[in-house]
Amino acid sequence: MPPSSPRRLSLQQIVEGQRRAAFVGREAELGLFRANFALPPEDPRHRFVFHVRGNAGVGKTSLVREWRELAGEFGALTASVDESADSVPDVLAAIAAQFAEQGYPLKALDRLLDTYRRALHDMAGRLAADNESSAGGPSPGALAAAQAGLIAAGAIPVVGALAGGIDPAVLARGAGGLRAVFGGRARQQEEARLLAEPVRVLTPVFVAEIDRVADAVPWVVLFLDTYERTAPQLDRWLADLLTPGRYGELPANLVLTLAGQRRLDPVHWGDRGRLVADVPLGPFTEEESRQLLYGRGVVAEPVVREVLRLSGGLPVLVSTLAANPGAAGEANATAVERFLAGESDPVRRAAALACALPRRFDEDLVAVAVPHGSHAVPGLYDWLHELPFVAEPYSGRSRYHAVVRAPMLRLQRTGSPRRWKAAHDRLAEAFAARRDAAAEGLDPERLWASQPWRRAALDVLYHRLCARPRTALPEALRAGIALCDQRPSRARYWARTLMEAGEDADDAVLREWGRDLLAAVTDHGPRPTAALGILLTRAELTDRDRAAALVARAWDRFRAGELDAALSDHGRAIAVDPRSERAHQGRAVILRSLGRYEEALADLDRAEEIAPAWAWAVRERGETYRRMGRPEEALTVLDRAHAMDPADAVPLGSRGLVRHVLGRHEEALDDFDRAIALWPEYTWALVRRARVRTALGDPVGALADLDRAEELTPGLAGTEGERGEVYRATGRHEEAVACYGRALALDPDYAWAHGSRALAQEALGRIPEARADLDRALELDPGYAWARAQRERLGARTGQ
Repeated sequence: MPPSSPRRLSLQQIVEGQRRAAFVGREAELGLFRANFALPPEDPRHRFVFHVRGNAGVGKTSLVREWRELAGEFGALTASVDESADSVPDVLAAIAAQFAEQGYPLKALDRLLDTYRRALHDMAGRLAADNESSAGGPSPGALAAAQAGLIAAGAIPVVGALAGGIDPAVLARGAGGLRAVFGGRARQQEEARLLAEPVRVLTPVFVAEIDRVADAVPWVVLFLDTYERTAPQLDRWLADLLTPGRYGELPANLVLTLAGQRRLDPVHWGDRGRLVADVPLGPFTEEESRQLLYGRGVVAEPVVREVLRLSGGLPVLVSTLAANPGAAGEANATAVERFLAGESDPVRRAAALACALPRRFDEDLVAVAVPHGSHAVPGLYDWLHELPFVAEPYSGRSRYHAVVRAPMLRLQRTGSPRRWKAAHDRLAEAFAARRDAAAEGLDPERLWASQPWRRAALDVLYHRLCARPRTALPEALRAGIALCDQRPSRARYWARTLMEAGEDADDAVLREWGRDLLAAVTDHGPRPTAALGILLTRAELTDRDRAAALVARAWDRFRAGELDAALSDHGRAIAVDPRSERAHQGRAVILRSLGRYEEALADLDRAEEIAPAWAWAVRERGETYRRMGRPEEALTVLDRAHAMDPADAVPLGSRGLVRHVLGRHEEALDDFDRAIALWPEYTWALVRRARVRTALGDPVGALADLDRAEELTPGLAGTEGERGEVYRATGRHEEAVACYGRALALDPDYAWAHGSRALAQEALGRIPEARADLDRALELDPGYAWARAQRERLGARTGQ
């Protein structure tokens, strides 16, 4: 029998071998990672987490690839995930698939992930079947809200590859079906919990599986690349994963590597610094740059010096220039000419330049950006992705490395200002079409809260500012006011758009606006007060715009509890623009919170007089009647508000609480289900739905709602107070007392929590403590009639 032939290498293996052979530099980083495997986990010098960080183009991904190969040399079981897996279930699925390819399947996790996928599709099928018999379909607003719910991380119930294409129309119509799936009374309790809380259910199984396979291999090493993009979704989960007892015990031979542009968030990683090896990457040293150039055959000293000058040692740029170094005498060659020196086709050269204009591009935008007719060249889009400086991070939106894009922009801006403006005008029109398409079915008052609309709108602003900085600036500032009002936490993206446009258009005024606004937003976190203050003092605004900015700032101050300042801003807005319905409505909300109900109703009268068809003013009237203790009037008005805008979750939430007060608990639950389906992050409605579920004898569902509310908005006294109510209703009085105590630690003046804790204390036989709680509740709120009645009852019972 002839001896067997050695197994042939695959094309991919050959390419990877060539890539590894071409890798140069980073000896210190490679040594650091290698040395860690020589240290037992018990050694204080051993690190369980490596964090590679640095700007785009410094070679983080290349280093991570080398580290993975190096880990394999030590017998490690490895898996690598990038931003294409941007949710916890997606990450777990990717790791499980890669482990299985290496002969170590995570069978229990795979089965649970299969159950998860199947349950998602079963849910969609059930809801579709339920709704096929229903007359009509969802309104455009309901459809858009349901789609937004699918996109929101952690909402119904996951985004990414595992979402499986659930039809948002089904969710928009299926409040009853959603209740069946997510409610605590669902037939399949475990499946319902898996759908509602995938991270909490999947992670312990993942940890147990990792612990199992870790017994069979020397090391388990996980790599998360482009972490700057996935950190918002994964940071808290990873920190919890490393917290003792949170999800189970991780094996000691596990090493985690993160690679991103920024430092780790101290909120999640500050107390875990001893676990982490921080590995900042800077540009290549001259020695490393020369090593790469010599390896590519670039040895002529004048050329080497020119490459070193142009690249600044940035690996991606050194690599690009090494591939096309040009002739030795080209001392004045521009960086752009170096990038494209290997391409003689003028159409492709023009396309490569043109596609630097948009901040990100896809195949459709190539047809807009490149000179007329160039997009018809076969394979143009695919060719662009063969260029070493083009990356395609996710969602089909490709981008150039910043260090390559900047000189390309300068060349086009200075070479032909006319073509520069025309190209940006075309791109602005293309993004405007996308923006308008994304607006379909959305509430105009919430456009900036929609990510697809916001992304397109900011790209429109960017290109208009690049084409005509001074002319487009007023529109950009006006857009910022609306964004600060509707989605203040995203104001940094708007400010960064102005700054980037100023840099790319080389406009000092625009650059200064962007820099100052970004600094204001960054210094004050998610609060837009400082940025709005800059607009109010420095920008030339119309009366309508000034009133809008004052209203946006008033809402921010109201949310921060600065009621007097908020009331003042609304008053100034009305003085500037007496016909600002939003100023009247906003002032009504603040007056209502101060108990000045009649004044609030007068402002709402004026708002409705100015804008009779505006549902928001009507819904605030209904909420005002509810707080005034006039439930029947509130119900009538909230019915009208819901009819005016069926896609608005707030009237449904208010109406649900009114129906609960009237004892119509099933109807109340239906209202809350529909409200949360429209707005999955509606914390207020989640907490109130828990109250209704408690009344209906569903403590499991109530606690699940409160857990979700805590995830969305941690540290609310009301959430802990309601949790105490659930425990008290089920006879778990000690746990109830503890919850009320936590609520009062968060808000010592929470009179309701004192009153409710009194009943739990009484049930435990602690009469003096119960009496003290009721006394404190009445001290905080002398008009608290319920607490007074309980105090009198307790006094009659004890003779005091």
